[in-house]
Amino acid sequence: MNFNAKSPWVLVCGLLGATGVALGALAAHALSDPQAAISVERASNYQLLHTVVILVLLGYPGWTMLLARLIMFAGIVGFSGAIYAKYLLGLPALGALAPVGGSLLILSWFTVAAAWLASFTARSRDDR
Repeated sequence: MNFNAKSPWVLVCGLLGATGVALGALAAHALSDPQAAISVERASNYQLLHTVVILVLLGYPGWTMLLARLIMFAGIVGFSGAIYAKYLLGLPALGALAPVGGSLLILSWFTVAAAWLASFTARSRDDR
């Protein structure tokens, strides 16, 4: 495992982390609608969790892990962004994109699993 602190992903994760905390605080302290507060808090939690996972995945080489990071980033933007747009920007139509973002998050986890499986295939070939 080799973590590259100079990767642009570190900047992306720093921004995602900061906005995740800020929007979570907004949900906790400034939203009067309970459904909006719960939804924005959930979006913030998902954003923060997956941001940490992207940072962890930086330590693993290979195109499959890069793909997982890209899909995870798109999932964060799609899922959390759609919820933020719906409840914070008053754009309910964009809220319909949340399931697409959630599906991308799920796909990113399957991609991580596929990378793990592929590592065994590569090792098996190396052992021959």
